[in-house]
Amino acid sequence: MQIKVMKSLALLSAVLAFTVMNTFGAPEVGKPAPDFTGVDSNGVSHKLSDLKGKYVVLEWLNHGCPFVKKHYSSKNMQGTQKFATDKGVVWFSIVSSAPGKQGNMTPMETNAKKTEVGSNATAIIIDENGEIGQLYGAKTTPDMFIINPKGDLIYSGAIDDKASTDVSDIAGAKNYVKVALEEAMNGTNVTESKTKSYGCSVKY
Repeated sequence: MQIKVMKSLALLSAVLAFTVMNTFGAPEVGKPAPDFTGVDSNGVSHKLSDLKGKYVVLEWLNHGCPFVKKHYSSKNMQGTQKFATDKGVVWFSIVSSAPGKQGNMTPMETNAKKTEVGSNATAIIIDENGEIGQLYGAKTTPDMFIINPKGDLIYSGAIDDKASTDVSDIAGAKNYVKVALEEAMNGTNVTESKTKSYGCSVKY
């Protein structure tokens, strides 16, 4: 009897966990982006709604992921970050890896890695409880979101159209993030506002 009860409780826990994860479906492009407050690797708190009037990019990050390594070893991610921040965009890299999981780092380790790779992100938010990641339905690293000055989500998906770990693919890739920012800043609609992200699973 005790074994049956334990099995039933384990099953219930799994179902509840699945339900919670799926309650936070990906936010809808064209609608207000979910507000959040996150603390970065320097202990500074950032609230999304305080940034109205600015474009904001969210990038899900895990330096242990080969897809992330592709974009950082080639400097593609850093170049995209600089392209954006030079235009006044606020760029948050978000680490939703849980303690003990791949990609989770202390604030000190996070800052050291930020310097090592030459990240141009405005800040790296540590989200080890996965709250922000689940709020946005972030599934992969990288997973990219763009929010306009009104606070609406205008892009969700991959960084580009080459779903591989091969650095040589970057040269011929279409950088969705750059294109979306350019179109939005020029006053036109984002032509590809929703794409399928690729990469490693977020380590919740």
